[in-house]
Amino acid sequence: MPPSDQTQLAAIRQAIDAIDDQLLVLLNQRAECAKTVAEIKIAAGEVDCFHRPEREVEVLRRMMARNPGPLSQETVARFFRELMSECLALEKPLAVAFLGPEGTFTQQAAYRHFGHAICATPFPAIDEIFRAVESGACQYGVVPVENSTEGVITHTLDSFLHSPLVIAGEVSLRIHHNLMTRCERAEDIEEIFSHQQSLAQCREWLDRFMPGVRRTAVSSNAEAALRATQAPGSAAIAGEVAAELYGLRMLERNIEDEPDNTTRFLVIGRHPVGPTGGDKTSLLLAIHNDPGALYGVLEPFARHGISMSKIESRPSRRAAWDYVFFVDVEGHREDPAVAAALQELERHVTLLKVLGSYPRAFT
Repeated sequence: MPPSDQTQLAAIRQAIDAIDDQLLVLLNQRAECAKTVAEIKIAAGEVDCFHRPEREVEVLRRMMARNPGPLSQETVARFFRELMSECLALEKPLAVAFLGPEGTFTQQAAYRHFGHAICATPFPAIDEIFRAVESGACQYGVVPVENSTEGVITHTLDSFLHSPLVIAGEVSLRIHHNLMTRCERAEDIEEIFSHQQSLAQCREWLDRFMPGVRRTAVSSNAEAALRATQAPGSAAIAGEVAAELYGLRMLERNIEDEPDNTTRFLVIGRHPVGPTGGDKTSLLLAIHNDPGALYGVLEPFARHGISMSKIESRPSRRAAWDYVFFVDVEGHREDPAVAAALQELERHVTLLKVLGSYPRAFT
């Protein structure tokens, strides 16, 4: 390398060091401000949960809007989410329940929404997550609600029928399957562990690149990752969180056959979320079994210019052939148009329960 290039590189590295020093000072200044906010809230008698979803979304959207690049919007959002997570944890880390075991996509969704500085607790069933949040053992829970290729998760919808919890947020997670192992080379792999669903979603890739390797279905991708640490000559197909937790090397990334496979997760909590200007509202409603009853439900939203993004029916379990509907509409329940539509809706239904208004997933 010519001496002039070496001199230029040395100057750039010196500038980077100076910027890093400034960043360190500013990051700690922000942390001190966060601690002061917590102290003020404690003095006012607030001790349960300092997390404010609407405030967090406000910060993330503002930083993304002000980002001039070259960092991507997603990178900026991820950085500030982790920063807020660490600042919050200085006083009281959030306790977040998720569908276990450790290493699942639900845990990955929890980290994506709250950052890594949380106390993430696995539960074996969706109804147990609801109970953990209802009892106050956890401030929030994260549960899957639908997959783009396989439809809704009925256990989640059914849990809302009798729960007082509200939806406090949503996470849209692209499901990437990765081949992870302790083997040095793909040629050394003799067996691949994964959930049956993941094996099916990666079948074309496996047929093409690892046709002679034995495929073994297990109860979860997290178990697959654990088995890959124990069995010589083995690998697992799982999400990246599993690789981090079990110390596996990612040999191949994104091996799923359908690249657009996405799962939507809901964040459930005990407290409603204020409006942010980019919200969604979820409803649970039941209607009379009369001609035109469903039209009476849909018409107020159409007349008030409110977009309905989802409607799903489920048996009510109150009587045979009696159904309830889960509905997602754009906007917050405090928005004038949404509030007016909900008021009119009450005349056409036998049950109306607002499951929550919450910020739309945006990263």
